Formats: sequence, structure tokens, C-alpha cells
Amino acid sequence: MKRLNNKVAIVTGAAQGIGAAYAKGLAQQGAKVVLADLADPSAAVAEIIAAGGQAIGCKVDVTNSESLDAMVKQTEAEFGPVEILVNNAAIFAALELKPFWEISEDEWDLVMRVNARGPFQCTKAVLPSMRKLGRGKIINIASGTFLRGAPMFCHYVASKGAVVGQTRALATELANDNILVNCLLVGLTESEGVKNNAQFDKAKNSTLGSRVIKRAMEPEDLLGPIYFLASEDSDFMTGQCINVDGGAINY
Repeated sequence: MKRLNNKVAIVTGAAQGIGAAYAKGLAQQGAKVVLADLADPSAAVAEIIAAGGQAIGCKVDVTNSESLDAMVKQTEAEFGPVEILVNNAAIFAALELKPFWEISEDEWDLVMRVNARGPFQCTKAVLPSMRKLGRGKIINIASGTFLRGAPMFCHYVASKGAVVGQTRALATELANDNILVNCLLVGLTESEGVKNNAQFDKAKNSTLGSRVIKRAMEPEDLLGPIYFLASEDSDFMTGQCINVDGGAINY
């Protein structure tokens, strides 16, 4: 039996890359998946449907409450109440690596708004639906850069630290609603954005050298932890972070 049969899941930032991998994986495990993104997620939706899964796409701005409320309304109309939220949407591969003193205030605010405020707003948007259902799993996506203080993109590192803080705070607030909040700390992954961005080549070599498992990390390496956090297997776990990076950092 599939681990997530008939559970309703929303994945933000799901049009491509790691988010699309999460969505496809959840659908393979039986979930009904909403792929939410500012970009068009129709190609990933079509792949899921062609493979026999259930999915819809939804154009969403994770920093706009009206957009998020419309997403939840569409989800409930198509599939029913939301049980799983994967807060994946973030600005990362498009960022130019630079010392912190060259980061403008506008760029800082944009990264923090999407990467830190976005999960906060998404969680608020799905909360009534999860309360209606009587349970929920919120999976926040942070980064191993927070653990090691990676240089040259201070705003991104700070935003992912904020996601860890949210995870811990919301876990204490939502436990009485049977809503569990946990976090994945993701190592440098061979997503489309990273593969196509030469500025990450040096970081790839450094990261590979620090890993105990000596290979590149693929989006599919994150699916097992996602299934665990989305399923009943993690029903006595909240406020925690799981580091997935091939053993580069002990946490």
C-alpha cells in the first residue's frame, strides 16, 4: 500500500527542480498533489497525471494572502482539506554570490520576503483547512548553509535560519491542533538551477570534498525524508530538523 494514499498535499515552488521532484514523489506515494508556483507548473502536472497520479497546478504568489487563499479554496474544491504542506518556494539559484556589503537593501528584503515570510504566510493560509481535517503535516525546507554560515549570500543564509526558527516556534503553537511542523536542511543539490549556474561550480567541489558519501546530491535523495515527515511514521515528531547532505555536516 502506498504511504500517502488520498492525502492532500500542497508543494510550493513546484514547477521545476526540487519542488517538482517533491510533488512527483508525493503523487507516486498516493497523495493528491497541488503544484503551486509563480511559474507555470503544467509540465510537471502532466507528468504526474501521465504516470497515473492525481495533481493540479495553481499559479500562486507565496507572499500574497489573496493568492494563497485562492489556492486553498481551489485545493479543497478539487481534493478536499489540506493535510500536507511543503514550504519549498524560495529564491536561491537566481542569486548572484557576493559579499554582504554588496547586497542592496532591496535585494535583502526580496529574499527575506519570499524565503522567510512566504512559509509563514503559506502556513497561515492552510491552517483553517488543517484544523477542519483535524490533523496536518507542515514540512519547511531550509538549508545546510545555515549550519555552516556559508559565505557570499548572507541574505539567503539568514532567511533559511529564519525558517528553522519558524519551525520550532510553530511546532509549539500547533501541537494542540495535531499539526506537526518539521524541517529539512538541504545540502547543495543538482537541481536545474544549480546545474545551469557556473557560479556554483566552486561550491560543488568544496561540498563534495566535505561529504562522507562522495557523490553529487540529486533531488531524489530528499524524497525518503519527505515521505517520512508527510506520513504517520513521524506522528510523534515536531519542531525538528533533518539534515540531508551526504554527511558533510553532523547535526
